Amino acid sequence: MNVSTASTERPAAAAPLWARAVATLGGIGHLRPGPGTYASAATALLWWLLGTRLPAEWRVPAAIAWAAAATLIGIPAATRVARAAGARDPQFVVVDEMAGQMVALVAAPLGWKSVLAGFILFRCFDVVKPPPVRQLERLREGAGIVLDDVGAGVYALIVMRLLLRTGWIG
Repeated sequence: MNVSTASTERPAAAAPLWARAVATLGGIGHLRPGPGTYASAATALLWWLLGTRLPAEWRVPAAIAWAAAATLIGIPAATRVARAAGARDPQFVVVDEMAGQMVALVAAPLGWKSVLAGFILFRCFDVVKPPPVRQLERLREGAGIVLDDVGAGVYALIVMRLLLRTGWIG
């Protein structure tokens, strides 16, 4: 969940096109209501569609690579777009949801139940932001925008692994 200063937000058009495309996931960040939920859902669906086409032994490394790329490219993109918008964490910046959602799905089987569970768990932890996730928002610029969602994704991943281990989902 992004904290926005919507009343003082400026258009982010001054940011480079690559940064706007990455930060908004090609415009998903402009969907209303709940752009973060749309971004998480799109990420989970895309992972399910693409991941099922990968050999099983490539899935975990591919998910890790995707999460890492979203994080490493997302931080500078979020920084540039937030600066251009004049906001600390604009709602339309949703690359952080992609990064966190992929962390949550790293070791989940690609069945609909586990992907849905990973989506729900990530959204819950992203909204609640248990300690120390909330403190990550205090990091500067894009790091604070993206890394708190990565932290929420780690919590979701831990709970997902427990649910899988106990057989509650599979």
